[in-house]
Amino acid sequence: MTSAAAIPTAISDPVNASILGIAEDRLVGFLPDPLGEIAQRSGLPVATVIERIGAMLSAGTIRRVRQTLLATNLAHGALVAWEVSLEKVDAAFDFLFQEDPFSGHVVIRTTDTVTTGSSYRLWTTLKVPQGYSLEKHCEFLQARIGATHFRIMPAKVLFTLGVGHVRRRGLEPGARSDVPGQPQETAIVTLSDEEWLVLGALKREFTIDELASNIFEQRAKEIGVPIERFYEVARDLDRRRVIGRFSTFLEHVKATGGNERVTRYNALFHWAVPEGREFDAGCEVARHYVITHAYWREGGPEFKNVNVMAVAHGTEKQTVLAHKAAIDEHLAEAGIAPSYTNVFWGGRSEIKPSEILPAEYRAFCTRNGLDPEAMREVLSEEPS
Repeated sequence: MTSAAAIPTAISDPVNASILGIAEDRLVGFLPDPLGEIAQRSGLPVATVIERIGAMLSAGTIRRVRQTLLATNLAHGALVAWEVSLEKVDAAFDFLFQEDPFSGHVVIRTTDTVTTGSSYRLWTTLKVPQGYSLEKHCEFLQARIGATHFRIMPAKVLFTLGVGHVRRRGLEPGARSDVPGQPQETAIVTLSDEEWLVLGALKREFTIDELASNIFEQRAKEIGVPIERFYEVARDLDRRRVIGRFSTFLEHVKATGGNERVTRYNALFHWAVPEGREFDAGCEVARHYVITHAYWREGGPEFKNVNVMAVAHGTEKQTVLAHKAAIDEHLAEAGIAPSYTNVFWGGRSEIKPSEILPAEYRAFCTRNGLDPEAMREVLSEEPS
């Protein structure tokens, strides 16, 4: 056995890079033995894969290992921009990250020049479980963090989602697929009690001690579901587009094993494209390999009516801007002329999975003196 101290944990280590190139975002859907799948695709022994992932998780190079879900099909979700005064923004950040289980990505963003929307410095992803109101949850958070305004921007269409920082290193600006992005409409899927039970076991982060072949067998035992039935339910959830990917998530900008940073710059790109061209523009943006997320979201007048948003990461700011320029040029070649575009740069950031279980929302309400029934959505409600 290799001593823990001797196991390389840097992402630049060739063996680790080989594992991460697959494990970050290539294991799509439900796989009964995802670690075995990584071993097979990388040509490494499964014992090596387990040892390296465990070492990187212990060192903080990997921040979590988990089965992700297509949560846009399980819970009402949106990107939320918060207008918070400078003296309150850090405390607001801390509350949303530490105290609100339903806020996922929490990022302070700035623009290079003062422009429309640059006063919205705090950005979060937010999901609330089925039956509960995004608007009401934001109103509660607004009062708690002292925000002046907020803008809720649900995703109308998802064009691409797959982080994969290691495999994106060294991309040339303009590098893109020969085919457009594949859009995914969002639609809430209703689950049975058994399906929620299995889903809860699937999505929980794995500890180092849990890393093993057939990694879900212990989870099935914990909830009292026979393993074959567990697999059957999980495969059906996958078929219904509820399961995302099995993933090892890396730190974005914090130093990790070997004092390396995976990325330094996190950019949220905005485009306001002509009405009726949102779908086309999103598909063209999603061609570009550098893009980790691309959505059709309505920014409203607060953001000059932007309607296509995308995220890219990089180690050099000028390289990220070169990628943005290449995408702008490609949109022009495709006959899509944005009336406005901007870049919101990420600064302080923390990321955690958004909770989506209804029982957890009811518990949150109880802890915070809220009536869960009063937080339910009204059928006619439209997010602002």
